[in-house]
Amino acid sequence: MRSASQPVIHSLDELKQLIIDIGRGQASISLGSKTLQVLAVLVENPNQVALHSISEVAKAVGVNASTLTRLASRLGFGGYGEFQAVFKRNLTNSSAPFYSEQGKRLLQTPRTVSAGANRHVLDSIAADSIRNIEAAIAATDPKTMLQAAARIARARRVVIYGLRQFHAIASYLVYGLNLIRPDVSLLDANAMGVAEGLSQLGSQDILIVASVAPYTRLVAEVAKTAHDNGIQVVALSDSLASPLVTHAQYPFLIPHTGSYISNSLGAYLVFCEGLVNLVAKELGAAGLKTIKQRERLIEQLKIEMG
Repeated sequence: MRSASQPVIHSLDELKQLIIDIGRGQASISLGSKTLQVLAVLVENPNQVALHSISEVAKAVGVNASTLTRLASRLGFGGYGEFQAVFKRNLTNSSAPFYSEQGKRLLQTPRTVSAGANRHVLDSIAADSIRNIEAAIAATDPKTMLQAAARIARARRVVIYGLRQFHAIASYLVYGLNLIRPDVSLLDANAMGVAEGLSQLGSQDILIVASVAPYTRLVAEVAKTAHDNGIQVVALSDSLASPLVTHAQYPFLIPHTGSYISNSLGAYLVFCEGLVNLVAKELGAAGLKTIKQRERLIEQLKIEMG
């Protein structure tokens, strides 16, 4: 019998919000970190849950079928069938022609790989990046992206933070945004410490953070500290269960899987280019003025050749 204290979820969007609320400790129920990660994987792959049996889904996420049954009950559903129905409704309501698109991709896949091993490596990485980009686009809510772009355009100061491999993404985004607006920088760019950098930010500023599993602890802590101090956060990460997403007003999930020896960054670069372009459109004439000022300085300093 269903407990009256447990929530009943009616849509995939409600499930997504519940994951974020649980991570923030704001939900009426709690889940262990591993169970929350399983739920996040299911929500991020709704077609798989909608179209496959409980045993097939359980195998795909590396758990027992009984784990999914218990999860459904914990969330307030009368059984796994009710839980799966949420995903089936999402598939029915989706405007994307799922089967024809899958077939189209299959037909576009080459029957044989390139003869040269080196070419095959490039082919594999390119194919992985394309899949990640497509998945990122499908998972991105256009309304949220427009809201984030507008907030970045109007912020007094934009600070970006990423460590290890994602330091490159942070630097890339700093360069792009600096083309169109002032006061964009890396957090702790002068090596004075992240606490000192965060202390300069307020409610009129915005922090952009980037990290994926295995998450860099300091980046997650910076996101939480910023959120707790009234600083709005944009998070570029990979899962609804990400500690960055938990503390972000504008979370974006971007896949990074592939044959590269580390996390594939191709989809992140494309997303950042799209975000910069949207911010430029929000800024309009002001953004163009900033670009022209940059061009004048480049010309005066004779930075470019030819």
